Amino acid sequence: NTGQSCIAANRIYVQRGLAERFIPAFVERVNALKVGNGLEPGVEIGPLINPAAVDLALSHIADAQAKGAQLLCGGQRHGDAGSAFLAPTVLTGVPGASLGMCDETFAPVAYVNVFDTEAEAVARANDTSYGLAAYVFTSDLNRAFRLMESLEAGMIGINDGVPTTSNAPFGGVKQSGWGRELGTEGLDAFLETKHVSLSLG
Repeated sequence: NTGQSCIAANRIYVQRGLAERFIPAFVERVNALKVGNGLEPGVEIGPLINPAAVDLALSHIADAQAKGAQLLCGGQRHGDAGSAFLAPTVLTGVPGASLGMCDETFAPVAYVNVFDTEAEAVARANDTSYGLAAYVFTSDLNRAFRLMESLEAGMIGINDGVPTTSNAPFGGVKQSGWGRELGTEGLDAFLETKHVSLSLG
């Protein structure tokens, strides 16, 4: 989906003890992604919806850098000027006020930040007006249950990067929508709730 999915993760928070290993490995994997025509064998990253979407992503990348973020890879159009392809991009040390941390970039751009405590990670993850999906990767079941409660998102994947299925409710909180699609909860919008009070006296 080239990051053009409403549940695609752009903001990534990595615990400091893992960051030294994770970030270089992540950048190496991102650099290895093959960009091109999605109909060709081996291609992993296709075009964005149009060149204007690339312009938007580039503006988010430039804004992050202007506010102090470090560009680790990508950050430019892939191919000729006007191309709808964007080189997969990773930035780190991205301030919370950056456009990409506040708005949807809808592109193959990852904003990676390091945290020290669980409370800090939750506060930073929730520091947005959106709340469609969140993801937690942990081997600590107690932490998983705490984060299910504290993260402000309508859908949470625990060690699962694709937490959606047709029999589960799909929807978000805050400015990520109202109500749910799919699952039995998806029927609620088409039903009328009726309260009946019956006196037997």
